[in-house]
Amino acid sequence: MELTTQIGESVTDALAYLGALTKLGGRAAYFTFVAPFQGKQLRLQRAVSQAMQTGVGALPILSLITFFIGLILALQSAYELRKFGALNFVASAVAISMTRELGPLITAIVVIGRSGSAFAAEIGTMKVTEEIDALETMAIDPIHFLVTPKFIAMMVMLPCLTIWANTMGILGGALFGVAQADFTWFRYIQASLDALFLRDIVTGLIKSVMFGMTITAVGCHEGLSTGAGAEQVGRSTTRAVVVSIFLVVLVDLVFTALFFFLSQG
Repeated sequence: MELTTQIGESVTDALAYLGALTKLGGRAAYFTFVAPFQGKQLRLQRAVSQAMQTGVGALPILSLITFFIGLILALQSAYELRKFGALNFVASAVAISMTRELGPLITAIVVIGRSGSAFAAEIGTMKVTEEIDALETMAIDPIHFLVTPKFIAMMVMLPCLTIWANTMGILGGALFGVAQADFTWFRYIQASLDALFLRDIVTGLIKSVMFGMTITAVGCHEGLSTGAGAEQVGRSTTRAVVVSIFLVVLVDLVFTALFFFLSQG
């Protein structure tokens, strides 16, 4: 009976947490898409600043990681394909794997480590130092002032970063293809493009938009939920990273299954 009670409480807590994330995301979406038409100013300058930090700042490390991921994929694919004399399919395997799955997922994980944790730490510190209370005292909605610019920046930059990650992954695979599989650079890129359909790229970009919304909602929610003291800021930051990674993988599973069944139909 005690085990059943614990499971029930865990499920209830999880549903309440998802409800809080949905409410926060809904309010941020309202201030992004509806409020500007009702006379409320959209803080584009803050959104651009967040986009520079989230997107442009992530390019060096994301480029390096996805280039190596593409090279690893090519090596692993070639290990099996060589047995069947099908090394010419290395380019297809790398291109499809990167655009459908690994490009968006690796991008999301890098952004979680760089920006999701920063969101939680920034807002958590403001909560501890009572800056959030000060904003509310001045009749400034913290969601409008703090969360919405991050929401806009992540929705725009995650797809852009995903396209860049896909490109770097394909170039990483091309390094192996040219060195070991008798490709030329032009023929490898052409083989990669021939293997891709528009839906492969679009599904990855749709996932990346959802990942961006998820990361923002979790990071900001954890920051706004921070308790008193510096230790709580650290806990909120850690929790934001762990929960974001879990939910991103869950969202990835849901959308991958959805796209699979839609393609079957």
